[in-house]
Amino acid sequence: MKSWIKLEGRQRRHKIIRQKVVGTSERPRLSVRRSLNHIYAQVIDDATGKTLVSLSTLSPDVREKVKKDSGNVKGASILGGALAEACKRSGVTKVVFDRSGYLYHGRVKALAEAARKGGLQF
Repeated sequence: MKSWIKLEGRQRRHKIIRQKVVGTSERPRLSVRRSLNHIYAQVIDDATGKTLVSLSTLSPDVREKVKKDSGNVKGASILGGALAEACKRSGVTKVVFDRSGYLYHGRVKALAEAARKGGLQF
């Protein structure tokens, strides 16, 4: 019962955030999704509805670096660095951060800070 209440609250917060955060072609949206064992990140251009870059701890190049740390802060920071590199290759330097209703804490914060260190501007 409590998990459903937490899920509904996160979904409500995500809906409120998405009304304000919109990705454009100049500044696409960096969306984060986390599960118990993995973390996923996408860079989305909402104007055209296309995903420009998509990585997760299940991606082959990230998976070999992460190994068993796919669901913790260390794995999230590795993913953030890899995401920044992939964005540079595709020509994206500035993004708008969409935390998807999650608190800016722990894995979400680690991913964002690693992406900033990698050269992405939020």
